[in-house]
Amino acid sequence: MNLIIPSFHLSSIGPWLTLTVTAILILVLDALSPKGRKICFSWVALAGLAVAALQTIGLWGSSGTDFARMVYLDNFAFFFYFIFILGAALTVLISRQYLEDYGKNMGEYYALILFATVGMMLMAAGAHLIMIFLGLEIMSIAVYVLAGLFREDLRSNEAALKYLILGSFSSAFLLFGMAMLYGASGGTLFLDDLPLRLGADPAMAYLVLLGIGLLIVGFGFKVAAAPFHMWTPDVYEGAPTSVTAFMAVAVKAAAFAAFARVFFLAFPAVKVDWTTVLWVLAVATMTIGNVAALSQTNIKRMLAYSSIAHAGYLLMAMVAANQLGAISLLYYLLAYTLMNLGAFGVVILVGRKKDRYINIYDYSGLGAQHPVLAASMALFMFALAGIPPTAGFVGKFYIFSAAIQAGYIWLAIIGVMNSLVSVFYYLRITVLMYMKPAEADLGPVVFSPAQTAVVALTAAGVLAIGIFPGCLYNLAMNAVKIFPGL
Repeated sequence: MNLIIPSFHLSSIGPWLTLTVTAILILVLDALSPKGRKICFSWVALAGLAVAALQTIGLWGSSGTDFARMVYLDNFAFFFYFIFILGAALTVLISRQYLEDYGKNMGEYYALILFATVGMMLMAAGAHLIMIFLGLEIMSIAVYVLAGLFREDLRSNEAALKYLILGSFSSAFLLFGMAMLYGASGGTLFLDDLPLRLGADPAMAYLVLLGIGLLIVGFGFKVAAAPFHMWTPDVYEGAPTSVTAFMAVAVKAAAFAAFARVFFLAFPAVKVDWTTVLWVLAVATMTIGNVAALSQTNIKRMLAYSSIAHAGYLLMAMVAANQLGAISLLYYLLAYTLMNLGAFGVVILVGRKKDRYINIYDYSGLGAQHPVLAASMALFMFALAGIPPTAGFVGKFYIFSAAIQAGYIWLAIIGVMNSLVSVFYYLRITVLMYMKPAEADLGPVVFSPAQTAVVALTAAGVLAIGIFPGCLYNLAMNAVKIFPGL
């Protein structure tokens, strides 16, 4: 028997290889460095991310598959590469001073962020359901460890354990769903083959729907959609704040990348069925997230419920299942990355050592004590609420327009009503900062250059793509051309 090795090109997975080698290099440097000596692992991580970004720019415009059809080479994947790299880079920048405040200088922290980013890239580019699952597990295992990074902190231990247990359940649902689809399709899990195979045997229709339902449950856990959101507030509160920021943006973006690709490519024949389910999930998710956020006094828990609500808006884009819906999904995920990471950057600066000030009432009088921080936080709150001229407003406008274009008028109305509810708890922070006397003497804030850069860059980005959305819209439109059925 002749062994045939399929042709492949390592350049196709250049960003994956770069980040993997960089993560291994950080681990080796950490192991070989003299005890007690500080090595600037963050700069090594940032260098790796910069090289990966350049490689992604070089790949932009490529099309097709590689590695025996297991990996897609398309602008949809590359667009998400940029989101993951941006999220990881901003997380690295806000992490160094944060870790030093806790007395930690751990090389494995930065290595885990890079490994998680590699897993996200696999999810975005996977052309086979097992490849997507492999990426999901690489990402998840790294984030499980990151959530429990502070081993002496009971809250961090609790966050890691809850995330591990519920994340394992979601992985099991995904695997069961893939097994059902494997049987219904006659033995394939390639996304290109599934549309043709799944409709070939009408007797398998119920098995197909069962498989799709299980996939929705699995992806629902990862994007924190109701009723699979129960882990989110506790994990976001207990995990280190820099890790919470990374989870809130990059992990959600990776889950939606795989979610959208699988459902838009593999299940166009049963679109009516899965969009109906997602309609219900979108309404429940944004409503539960916004209503629960109203009563939160811990800023991290408030942002956790906010993250749940935003997952509902993103599900609206998937329900629309048209070109504008796909474009709005990509645009909103990038905008959400900027405004959420910026908000968490301010939370870290205000929280100080060991997150002492994370109650929303600790922000009272911040406008007088630290006007720059207060102005930045107000901008991010306006963006999350969807107030013009921020990126949040444009993103919601695209999503609601896509829903109306697809005929989901009531869904758009419910989305607008939920946005109005969210204005209350977002603007409550602004009211506390500017209209209430200080309840805690925060004293001088130590602005590290990296953390200052994160807040400044994200604030500028939120305004720039809100005022001039055309360029990003065109890039997103170019990326979603791979979905011919939209």
